[in-house]
Amino acid sequence: MRITTLLAFLVVFPTLSSTAQKNTVPKERWSNEKIWFSPTFRSEGVYGIRSMADGVHYTSLEYTDAGNAVVKYAYATGNAVDTLAKSEVVYGEAGTRISGYQFSADEQQILVSSEEEPIYRHSFSADFHVYRIGSDEAAFPLRSDGAKVRLATFSPAGDKVAYVMDNNLWVVNLGDASRTDQLTDDGQWNQVINGASDWVYEEEFGKDRGFYWSPDGQYIAYYRFDESAVREFGMPMYGTLYPDPYTFKYPKAGEINSEVAIYAVEVASGRTSPLVEVDGDNYIPRIMWMGKTDDLMVMRMNRHQNKMDLLRFDLSVLADQGRPEQEVMLVEEAPTHVPVQDNFTFLADGSFLMTSMKDGFNHLYHVHPGKSEKQLTEGAWDITSVQGYDAKRKVVYFAGSMKGATQGHLAKVDLKGRMTLLDETAGTHGVRWSKTFDYAIHNHSDAGTPAVYMLRDRKWKEIRMLRDNAGLRETLTDYAVAPREFFSFTDDAGEELNCWMMKPTDFDPAKQYPVYVAIYGGPGVNTVNDSWGGTTYYWHNLLCQEGYIVVSCDPRGTPKRGRAFEHSTYLQLGKLETEDFIDLAEHLSAKDYIDGDRIGIQGWSYGGYMTLLAMTKGAAHYAAGISVAPVSNWRFYDSIYTERFMRTPQENADGYDDNSPINHAEKLEGPLLLVHGSADDNVHFQNAMEMVDALVAEGKDFDFFAYPNRNHGIYGGNTRLHLFDMMLDFLRENL
Repeated sequence: MRITTLLAFLVVFPTLSSTAQKNTVPKERWSNEKIWFSPTFRSEGVYGIRSMADGVHYTSLEYTDAGNAVVKYAYATGNAVDTLAKSEVVYGEAGTRISGYQFSADEQQILVSSEEEPIYRHSFSADFHVYRIGSDEAAFPLRSDGAKVRLATFSPAGDKVAYVMDNNLWVVNLGDASRTDQLTDDGQWNQVINGASDWVYEEEFGKDRGFYWSPDGQYIAYYRFDESAVREFGMPMYGTLYPDPYTFKYPKAGEINSEVAIYAVEVASGRTSPLVEVDGDNYIPRIMWMGKTDDLMVMRMNRHQNKMDLLRFDLSVLADQGRPEQEVMLVEEAPTHVPVQDNFTFLADGSFLMTSMKDGFNHLYHVHPGKSEKQLTEGAWDITSVQGYDAKRKVVYFAGSMKGATQGHLAKVDLKGRMTLLDETAGTHGVRWSKTFDYAIHNHSDAGTPAVYMLRDRKWKEIRMLRDNAGLRETLTDYAVAPREFFSFTDDAGEELNCWMMKPTDFDPAKQYPVYVAIYGGPGVNTVNDSWGGTTYYWHNLLCQEGYIVVSCDPRGTPKRGRAFEHSTYLQLGKLETEDFIDLAEHLSAKDYIDGDRIGIQGWSYGGYMTLLAMTKGAAHYAAGISVAPVSNWRFYDSIYTERFMRTPQENADGYDDNSPINHAEKLEGPLLLVHGSADDNVHFQNAMEMVDALVAEGKDFDFFAYPNRNHGIYGGNTRLHLFDMMLDFLRENL
């Protein structure tokens, strides 16, 4: 799922370049080892590019003989013009590499991280050092004791760095290396968090950062989570004689959430002032400084997430009053839920830009709080992301589904609502603008063409090709590459659903083929995209080589088609989607070249959940299924995600129970492979165990495999190859 719905397992594979198939017989065969465990299909891309403040230069982290370095390039030519930080200089020795970096506002200093240790989906701890660009002296470590810290960030003036350690907020004064101030002191594991987020906020609101410097550096606004009343979840970690349980706070649907408060601390004095507090039945998904002022915007939502208040706090009065009054700038309500988004831009006149689904589709609005509101975009399509606001030219750049839910196009709109598409070429487009919006790194792909990267100017004129993946295209000419054929059909409810199909390259319409339905099917994610599929596409080509037809479909509840379609599954997750996948199987079975008795289905996470429902409630239509890391009962999943779509189990017991696969175990007929990682902090291993228990109670035969100490992604070492080999063996035997 997307930023607020990270139940989805999302792997970002490098995009590739266009493919041409030779007219000769392919000399090579697809294999899992080539796909998952070798560089055979390695692609080029444009990664790690960061625009510098002048908008005409960018930086990239490049490998060197002694380690790596932050190198400065010119957009216009692509030539390196300077090396800003070498790892051997930063650390005073060769061997340690820079893993991440950020500049101070004046770009005279650089804050580098190394030895990163992941925590959850976004969060990590690391060693941080501050290096003055151009210096021959080694960088200054934030912690002289070598302790790893989190979220280290320069102050706006670059004279301080704030970070989180031991669940407390700290500040280092770079002008006085001996001075480190601890701004909070009540942080404690599984009790109180200052300056970072708890598990469920990180996973479902997409943010692990919990503090933000004010534009003048006088204050830090920060979150305080009191999670002491939240129940703990434990996972045994194998590899020792007595496995130790890893315990963390995880609020399941209907259970107690953290109490959350926003504070402002005056950095010089350490004086702290509370701004707003909410109990566990309310949320604060976002806080943001409003432009270059001392005004802080706080987004507050109720537990149902169908009411959002945007609050304003003027911190310039803190010195006089001790606690500023809150001003309600905007209230938005919906019968289902209000999406949490980051598409805010605060303008100098006190107005702001934001996206909203209030007219039924996600569009851009210009809001003058308490005065007026202007809708800048309109139509039966959704904005999917906002790339930024060019203040000089008063233009907003964004991406959306203007050409349909399978497409992704780029556009701009001015503050008068005049919109222009940047490129009408079919497929999926992405862009990264320089900070001044004078240069754009544009990428484009479609279902048959891996991504091509082009440098363009502000007027969208091509400057030069950056990557075209000619080597990959040449490699693929030795393989039989099956095209995706897009189609749609109308389900029994009268909705037209988007799908694609891949046929074996030696397809014979006189024969009948088994079908592998590859799905996700849940909120926030489309699988039917006119874009290059990367490694997953290679896996589907392997299946075509094996003699399968591969199909995917986006059922009701998926995005980019407006609120009515996307929120149609409200309070009944799984119900309409299962009906749509049953209708899909019936539609496929009617084709002469498809064997209706050999239609299988596979999905991961929400897709694994849908696979279990298809194999039980839809048992008459699906002959075999592979369910990876599935939810088996929404009562087991977290509060924020689940209640956004289902409300609480106390309010909607039937909605939870009617569509939980564990309650339909008796309906299983065909072969089922169930796979889960034992250290899945997201969709807990408990889901698999409960499903196994339900199937055993009904006397059902099935295959089950657990990956010890693997999380929701099930990767590492030989793991992914092992998984897909097992999946292929299962298909060969059962489909």
